[in-house]
Amino acid sequence: MAQTTKRALAASLKKLLSRKPLDRITVKDITDDCGVNRQTFYYHFADVYDLIDWIYLTEGFQVIGDMRTLETWQDGFLSLFDWILDNRAFVVNSYHSVSRENLENFLYSRCYDLLYGVVQEKSADYSVEESDCAFIANFFKYGFVGLVLEWIEDGMKTPPEQIISRLGILMKGDISAALERFSR
Repeated sequence: MAQTTKRALAASLKKLLSRKPLDRITVKDITDDCGVNRQTFYYHFADVYDLIDWIYLTEGFQVIGDMRTLETWQDGFLSLFDWILDNRAFVVNSYHSVSRENLENFLYSRCYDLLYGVVQEKSADYSVEESDCAFIANFFKYGFVGLVLEWIEDGMKTPPEQIISRLGILMKGDISAALERFSR
């Protein structure tokens, strides 16, 4: 029952974000739209930003799924772009508010998971420390997230497939080369 209420509150917030900016949405707005009382909201969340964090953690967690291999990383990244497009008002409002940190943490987490899976898969061919694998994944994560944030800032005009295709060209062999250089 608690998950159903949380999802309903999340849906109400997203609906409201299609009509007005995040900084003008109150807990009362959300509870009125959802048909619950304020106490119910506060039973589940400390404030609106806590709800935003919950949305990123629960919905965003499943975005990439098992697409964290050398063969599927581009599909995983496309899935991330698609989720952002499907939740455009929510993401754009997060981006342009004090909750931008929630969006960035979500993107860093998802991109790291995707890239770490690829690095781990490729590291089987090399003798590399675990900390070096994490370092490589972190390095690429910052580039990926930077591209996504710039894409959001520019109004999401560039087709995600174009960005991913260009990333594929850029990344070809880079992880293997990095692993080789870190290899003992």
